[in-house]
Amino acid sequence: MNASSPALRLSVVIPAYNEEKLITGTIEGLRVSLVDAGLAADGFEIIVCDNASSDATARLAAAAGARVVFEPERQIARARNSGAARARAPWLLFLDADSWPDAPLMADLLAAMADPRVVAGGCTMRMQAVPRAMQAGVRLWNLTSRLCRWAAGAFIFCRSDAFRAIGGFGQEFYVAEEIDFSRRIKRWGSRRRLGLRILHRHPLLTSGRKGVLYSQREIASLLLCMLRHPRSFFRDRRLLPLWYDGRR
Repeated sequence: MNASSPALRLSVVIPAYNEEKLITGTIEGLRVSLVDAGLAADGFEIIVCDNASSDATARLAAAAGARVVFEPERQIARARNSGAARARAPWLLFLDADSWPDAPLMADLLAAMADPRVVAGGCTMRMQAVPRAMQAGVRLWNLTSRLCRWAAGAFIFCRSDAFRAIGGFGQEFYVAEEIDFSRRIKRWGSRRRLGLRILHRHPLLTSGRKGVLYSQREIASLLLCMLRHPRSFFRDRRLLPLWYDGRR
């Protein structure tokens, strides 16, 4: 960890693969929402981890004012870990490049960060203009997230000391690493009487592009594959085209 200024409170880590269409708007919107929520401009830093992009993601992120780091192996967990390794603040927020938190959600985040009982957390989701089946899936996930206290990968926050203590995201996982992470950081926190909080008053707007880019047949085939290979599914990138075939 590099030395930080006393004012620095939050490091936002954005893993990004071929996100040249979205990355500038995501960074600019993030900065506005944090300042509008009450965090000073010198109270946060934005780190984009370029995960072996073949487009202008890194150049555009740097031009938008983010600090850019690189992770050559295509894996979401590795990208998050590589970004966090360069973070300097006592709190981390992992935000997907296709997700756009508003100021009220960020105000709730800042309140959670100020609560000495909180070690980590996430938030509920919302999507626009996606098929009904995906909307139902989001509602089901939001309920599961709140009941089980699992943070969705699009928005995960935690104390940086806790992140380092548990070793970050498990790099044996190519998807669902956020569930494994939630379970491990909850155990770490419970031993210290700290909890994981799911913010729900202002759901995060996140992209539903998978519901547009992939057919219902492709999504159903993926779910069937998960049922057939429950042990290897989350650990084998070859089984996960929805996350790793690069469709944008």
